[in-house]
Amino acid sequence: MSRIEISGIGIEYELLGDPGAPAVALTPGGRFPKDTPGLRDLALKLVAGGRRVLLWDRPNCGASDISFDAVSESELHADTLIKLIRTLELGPTTLAAGSAGSRVSLIAASRSPQDISHLTLWWISGGTIGLMSLGLFYCQESAVAAGRAGMEAVAEASAWADQIQRNPRGRDVILAQDPDQFVETMQRWASFYTPTTTSPVPGMSPADFAKLTMPVLIFRNGKSDLSHTRRTTEWVHELIPHSRMVEPPWPDQEWNERSAAMRAEGRGLFENWPALAPALLDFTSRA
Repeated sequence: MSRIEISGIGIEYELLGDPGAPAVALTPGGRFPKDTPGLRDLALKLVAGGRRVLLWDRPNCGASDISFDAVSESELHADTLIKLIRTLELGPTTLAAGSAGSRVSLIAASRSPQDISHLTLWWISGGTIGLMSLGLFYCQESAVAAGRAGMEAVAEASAWADQIQRNPRGRDVILAQDPDQFVETMQRWASFYTPTTTSPVPGMSPADFAKLTMPVLIFRNGKSDLSHTRRTTEWVHELIPHSRMVEPPWPDQEWNERSAAMRAEGRGLFENWPALAPALLDFTSRA
């Protein structure tokens, strides 16, 4: 495990594979850390296929630092990812990501396309219900805690328990926030997910999609998945005409079944992601 400072934020990361091999940056969803079940197994399959893989904890995830100094959390993650790729001198890098990670990777690739060789996406979050739920998922608990009982209550919230356990300095960052300003930040971060009729992905405009000139592979969302709707992947595919859309290596109910297993048995949401490796290796081997 390694740690590096990016724009004043401590980032935990790990590089697997041979230096000089084509680089792949894996980014999961939610606020899950890089050691979430499924991620390392996918990374090792990619390494076996001749890739160098970056596993990283985004700000506010895992053992990386907590930060609220950003217009939105997704943009904070995207800007950090690009700076991390540059600082580590990985060269043109494939971004491979699901759920929140796909949104982060889209934003990152649109802001710095010269640093991205390929873009591979699955479980792209979208749809009115899916997006509206994200504002609540990421921001409601913290905002309500701050409004009712101040920042001490935020530091005790379940949303930050894992991060503070892994990196106790996060508690100090939370306690240093002004409660009123913090609530305003959570309101702004939540509004980022407001659905629009102009783009399927928060933080991405049609003009941003036009900047994605690198090869793009999209795994179609499940018809039954209200967190990552099928129409979202179709719309992204339409906005990137040269993109390739394929079926994922799992059944339509994958998201629903993994979510239920996580709640009932504590299993990982991403445990079947290693099945993506053959398609990722094949796609990224192309110019």
